[in-house]
Amino acid sequence: MAAAAFTQDKPARLLLWLYRRLGRRYPALFLTAELHTALAITAATLGLLSFYYEASLSDYLLLLAIAEGLSLLSIWIVLVRTYPLLRPVERWIGGERDPRASVDAWAAAISLPLEMIKRERKVPLLVVVLPAAVATAAVLGLSWPAVLPITGAGLVALGYSMILHYLALEAGMRPVLVDINRVVPPRTRANVSSISLRTRMLVALPLINVITGLVVAALTSNGGGGAALGGDVLIAVGVATTISLELTVMFARSILRPIADLTRATERVLRGRYDVSVPITTGDELGELTATFNQMVAGLAERERIREAFGTYLDHEVAEYILSEEFNEEGEEQEVSILFMDVRDFTSFAAQADAKEVVARLNALFEAAVPVIARHGGHVDKFVGDGLMAVFGAPERFPDHADRAIRAACELVATINGPGGPGLRIGIGVNTGSVIAGSIGGAGRLNFSVVGDAVNVASRVEAETRETGDDVLITAATKAQLSGDFECEPRGRHDLKGLGEPVELYTVRLRAGARAGDRGGAAFDEPLPLPDPGARDGGGRAAPARQGGIAPL
Repeated sequence: MAAAAFTQDKPARLLLWLYRRLGRRYPALFLTAELHTALAITAATLGLLSFYYEASLSDYLLLLAIAEGLSLLSIWIVLVRTYPLLRPVERWIGGERDPRASVDAWAAAISLPLEMIKRERKVPLLVVVLPAAVATAAVLGLSWPAVLPITGAGLVALGYSMILHYLALEAGMRPVLVDINRVVPPRTRANVSSISLRTRMLVALPLINVITGLVVAALTSNGGGGAALGGDVLIAVGVATTISLELTVMFARSILRPIADLTRATERVLRGRYDVSVPITTGDELGELTATFNQMVAGLAERERIREAFGTYLDHEVAEYILSEEFNEEGEEQEVSILFMDVRDFTSFAAQADAKEVVARLNALFEAAVPVIARHGGHVDKFVGDGLMAVFGAPERFPDHADRAIRAACELVATINGPGGPGLRIGIGVNTGSVIAGSIGGAGRLNFSVVGDAVNVASRVEAETRETGDDVLITAATKAQLSGDFECEPRGRHDLKGLGEPVELYTVRLRAGARAGDRGGAAFDEPLPLPDPGARDGGGRAAPARQGGIAPL
């Protein structure tokens, strides 16, 4: 399972096992068990105080009963007030896993440690520390000023306890969070309450040193009462805030600086920059992580180069569709409009021109044609010599695919056959019908394409433009799906090669006042400028516009 990859140490495996066994009861039971560890901290704190004050066994047991009773009361108050925070997590574990519930459960689980401490930090202070300090002074017959050092020692123990609770709850919620993250999309920012790594190190480590100092002082003291206890607390705090804090800051910097380098590099990668290399400045696990990050970025850069090359040989929409989860390699049936475009008399032109001019003229033709097709929502399925096949309605589905195909045809004719074109003249055939769209090929070489009778008919219709003299011909199937922006003129029934029945053909033009960009793409008023394909000789001069074809737009 995915969670197992993140839980290698024994405590984590134990927590994962408990989570799987207990199910939705796990968060509440773990929280309950974890908070009761405060009873051990209370007993240990009282044990340290016994090194400073003379007390009989009966007095010590009485104080222990009072302190533990107050601790239990404090724990139950905190539990009653904290259980409601777990409800989104419990509902999610119980099966309520819609997107909103998953996000709420993730936020509740990840913010639980800090939220509990922020909301309940006054409870142990008011219910345990202060009453226990007063009770200690009363039972041992101490003067009231002795309450102050006892309270100070209690506050140190309370701070230590809160740190332990925070870290333990964070570890306890980890199996739940790993599970939730399978449903919740990965986040670049965790916009919830948390304690930063810097704060944890600068607060937790010195406080641990304070506790250590107090334990050592207690074990080596010979009583001394409140004065000795107060002095030991002050000395331990002073050492922790000087020597210990300095070492902690240096230690924190040694960890946080490489992390900061990785964070900045990650932000650049998120912005699409793959020329990132993080310097490896340590030989520890952070150094290994940095080296792995650099290798990952190099892999992403290589993938991006492949993606760019992929997009060069495929339309962007097709490339994105193939890389998406919606792509079905087995293919699916779709209704589309197929556009075939071919150059008239290209063979005779190619025989008269040199190779460079032929290539330049074709490149100019396709540089003009491809953006027009893309602007109207189509994609070039394939280039066929001096022509191309374009599909409207797959892979991206458009209910107005027929309109889009005809608008693209009108703009292509106006741009290429009109003045300022590349010196080549095109004919276009359009047909609408059902096709199979999917990956076609074999032996490791595939091409996203469409196949079916509708494709063959469109090819034959384009060939028929040479017979009728029209720039654009469409079938009755396409005409039936056009909007009112077009005027269709019948060209009769034609016997097309390879088809058993004659096919009704029409030429088409935009109605007066309709603009080709009203649907399916950006509006245009003039033919698009074309790159200069080079000098044109007599064989390459632009032919005059054919009468009776598509009117210039």
